[in-house]
Formats: sequence, structure tokens, C-alpha cells
Amino acid sequence: MKARYWALLAALTVQILYGLNYTFAKDVMVGGFVKPFGFIVLRVGGTAILFWLFSFLGPKEKIDQKDFLTLVYAAFFGVATNMLLFFKGLELTTPIHASVIMITSPIIVLLLSSYYLKEKVTKLKVLGVVFGFTGAAVLTIYGGSKSPGDNVFLGNIMILLNAVSYSIYIIIIKKLTYKYHPFTFIRWLFLIGFFMVLPFGFNDVAAINITNFTPYIWFSIAFVIVGATFGTYLLNPLALRHLKASTVTVFIYLQPLIAGIYAIIAGSDAITSVKLIASSLIFFGVYLVTKKPKVTTLNS
Repeated sequence: MKARYWALLAALTVQILYGLNYTFAKDVMVGGFVKPFGFIVLRVGGTAILFWLFSFLGPKEKIDQKDFLTLVYAAFFGVATNMLLFFKGLELTTPIHASVIMITSPIIVLLLSSYYLKEKVTKLKVLGVVFGFTGAAVLTIYGGSKSPGDNVFLGNIMILLNAVSYSIYIIIIKKLTYKYHPFTFIRWLFLIGFFMVLPFGFNDVAAINITNFTPYIWFSIAFVIVGATFGTYLLNPLALRHLKASTVTVFIYLQPLIAGIYAIIAGSDAITSVKLIASSLIFFGVYLVTKKPKVTTLNS
């Protein structure tokens, strides 16, 4: 039971870090300090260095040769595609929009599980899918932004595709969490991912002028790398080792709450009626998808 409590705490901490990440990352990119793809190269490269530096804290394990292909797939969906879409999408939309769209992940995990794992989909869950994606559509079509440089529609589509990519990653990585300690396989995950994202952001990194960085920008970049990446990618597998993938994804409910509160405090976003309606539809959809069916028993 103690291991389960630590796993639940790990899952909670991941969502707090992700929730704060929206505003910190957005501020760095909107200010023109680092472009999205350049930020990804810094994020993935910095995290890879941290995992390799601290790998001595984990057990001495070797990756089986047959598992390297799985790692390549996981790096593609969980590092390269996931992060490139997320940061480019976040540049174009708002922190609240992005965090609300991301809570469709449990719905996407359900759809993928029904296809790949042949899990049964009930009518209630189908209804949840309809509500969830209706909310995402409302937010994407009718949601606005006070920033003139934003393209909310395109940004939300990218965030939604990012949620799909992240959900695929969660399913792929599940079996690796049973076999290896996080330090064993995640250092390879980010090393492989670094070479995947480098061609996209190399020129953006070369164009960075650190003399323009303020202490807040330095802190924001450090938070994204150390907290929202190194910390989350370390804690998520620990949570998945003792919890179901569907249980871990339910914690994503907290992201819009944390992201919204901090974004409003920081002045990066604001609440509107469209955001509230869309959020309610998505929350209800995810509730239906994750609701356990009642077990009926027959008295003999």
C-alpha cells in the first residue's frame, strides 16, 4: 500500500509541474527569447544530460537489444513529436486553452486501448468521447486570445495532436516500466529524442542571444528543463509502475486548474464563458470515460 501512496504522490506532482509549465514556457517564447523548436532542443538536450549525469542513482541495468526499437518509438511519440507540437501549439494559443485541450488524453488513451488492446468500449464511454471532443471543438472554434500574435485554432489543433502523441507514448512505455528502472531507459529515450529534434531547432538555438535574458527567463527555462521535463519524466514511470495507465491519466484533470490559476495570477491568460463551457464539456466527457461500470450480482 505504501508504494501505491508514493505512486499517487508522484502522479500528483507531475501534474503540478505540468500545470505551471504552460505559463513559464509561453512567457519565454512570446517574449522572443527562444523560439519553440530551439526551446525543445534545449529542453531535450538538457534533460538528456541530467538523466545521464544522475543515472548512477539507479540500478546497473542493460537495455535488451530487442527493446531499443520500442525506445525509438517511445522517443518519437513521447519526446520529439509530443514536444515539438506542444511548444509550437503553446506559442500560438493560451495556457488555459492548452491545458484544457490536454485533458482529452484519458479519452484518447481509451480509444487507443480499444484498438490496440481490444478493450471493451461501453455506451457510456462512447458518450464521454462525444462530450470530450465536443468541448475541444468548441474551445478550438470559438475560443479567443487577447494576444495579437496568437492563432488559437491552429495552436489548439497542435495541442490536440500533441495529446494524441503523448497518449501513444503512455501506452508504449507501460511495459518498459515493469522491466527497467526509469534511469535505465529514460536516459536513452532522451538521447535518441535529442537527435530527432536537433534538425528542427538547431538554427533557433544558434540565434539565441542570452544577453537579453532576465532572471525570470533564466528561471523559466531552468524550470521547464529540470522540473517540467526531468522531474515529470522521472516520476511518471514510477507512478505507472504501481498504477494503471488510466489512473495516471485521470490526474490530468488537475492541469487546467493549476495552469489556469497561475496563468491568471501571472497575467498570461483570463477566464471567459467559452472556456468555462468547453472545460465543463471536456471534464464531463473524461468523467464518463474513466467512470467504472457498476458490477451487478445475481442472488441465488
